[in-house]
Amino acid sequence: MRRRAAEYRRPVRRRFSNWIWALFGIFSVAGLVLLVVNHNQHEDRVEQPLLERNTRLEQVAHESLNFTEEILSARSFSRQLAEQMTLAKAYVIIAKEHNNLHLAWELSSKIRSCQLLLSTAAMRGEPVTLEEAEPIIKSLSYLIFRAEDAHYDIATTIMTMKSHIQALEERANAATVQSTVFGQLAAEALPKSLHCLNVKLTADWLKKPSLQRLADEKRNSPILVDNNTYHFCIFSDNVVATSVVVNSTVSNADHPKQLVFHIVTNGINYGTMQAWFQSNDFKGSTIEVQNVEEFSWFNASYSPIMKQLLDADSRDFYFGGYQDMNVVPKLRSPKYLSLLNHLRFYIPEIYPQLEKVVFLDDDVVVQKDLTPLFSLDLHGNVNGAVETCLEAFHRYYKYLNFSNPIISAKFDPQACGWAFGMNVFDLIAWKKANVTARYHYWQEQNANGTLWRLGTLPPGLLTFYGLTEPLDRRWHVLGLGYDLNIDNRLIESAAVVHFNGFMKPWLKLAIGRYKPLWERYVNQSHPYLQDCVTS
Repeated sequence: MRRRAAEYRRPVRRRFSNWIWALFGIFSVAGLVLLVVNHNQHEDRVEQPLLERNTRLEQVAHESLNFTEEILSARSFSRQLAEQMTLAKAYVIIAKEHNNLHLAWELSSKIRSCQLLLSTAAMRGEPVTLEEAEPIIKSLSYLIFRAEDAHYDIATTIMTMKSHIQALEERANAATVQSTVFGQLAAEALPKSLHCLNVKLTADWLKKPSLQRLADEKRNSPILVDNNTYHFCIFSDNVVATSVVVNSTVSNADHPKQLVFHIVTNGINYGTMQAWFQSNDFKGSTIEVQNVEEFSWFNASYSPIMKQLLDADSRDFYFGGYQDMNVVPKLRSPKYLSLLNHLRFYIPEIYPQLEKVVFLDDDVVVQKDLTPLFSLDLHGNVNGAVETCLEAFHRYYKYLNFSNPIISAKFDPQACGWAFGMNVFDLIAWKKANVTARYHYWQEQNANGTLWRLGTLPPGLLTFYGLTEPLDRRWHVLGLGYDLNIDNRLIESAAVVHFNGFMKPWLKLAIGRYKPLWERYVNQSHPYLQDCVTS
């Protein structure tokens, strides 16, 4: 009887193998060859004498069973059941597609039985026996024969599976985009403690005229335009992050009283920033806070990026329902609509009397004295920056569209990228090279978004091309906001560490290994911070 059943199944499986070869060729020819071989091996195994099979199982039972190896073994019933289950799942989809719900239900029922048997075997630590496997294998073989014999020809099956594969790929892509967007939102969301601090500081600014008078007195201080001092600029709306940058810089400076910090924020956070920096001392350093909304010259008639950011299509791209799977999800971040993000290209306009500045992002921590940067010879270049092309993917071709002749005719695709976040700018050389006009030119060329996918680094690579002096890598170490495996020796030797990435140090999703580097410069003793954290 068993031999007759096996002979009955043989032509069925051979016919099934013929069309399933075409179907699973979509995924992997090699995998299908293995599938067909295993089917043939199964036919031989079913016919082996029960005594021989049980003898082998008794030998295996005395050993510690590795179920992963068992289910991958070409000679195990677990492997046979897993393969039958995979084929049955494919037919469930096809049966539903053809509205054969009864067959789909029967297949699903046998799939559940198969799953139960495999999980039971895994829990007891013993292989599946012939007596356990044979009824399910026979039932699944019969149902697969019915499915094939009904009306599911090869062409229909392939087209059905292709459509389902495409649908699954689209769902996977959508899930990836959604996951990245959620990560971006988490990275940009203001923690409750920081929101609480902002509220308290804003109330101080409004209720204490003494703070406003102090700010007015410092506004015209001669040191703000003294080129014999060391000037740093920070553009941010995060008061704690900005405070850490300032505090870490002065804490590691040999002469903190010679440091001048130029902070630009937006109108919402202007009072917050002023209240914090006017009421705290940073080792005698000078701190200026400005409101970007008071820069009358920074308007759509002067700045192409301002004009583009005010465009309705651009705003819909970020806040509307526009979806393009080809766009890197992080580039939909509304931070690219922030005026503060683009101010780095207008430093000479903001500080027309300064000759050299160091630009710092608000997610960096300074670990060494940065004043030697001001005496570095940039060899006539405008921008001093650390190159990031130690890995091949940080070259120009990864950021720019070299299929466009405007790009390919003027730039080397293998040119090194470099980092924004800690940059030395020679403002005299900047004005001589008319860098801001170069930036405007490239922004106008990219009005339709075909040269690069937004952000500030791509236009920076174009604007400062041929005008960038490579700095020693130890000046600026990146990746603390996404890379878990940065060498400790590299971090310790770095003058500046940069928490670029979603895992910002002021968030709960920060990388715990690096967070103390940032937290040591937070003024934990401040009563407002203590109240806000505990509340």
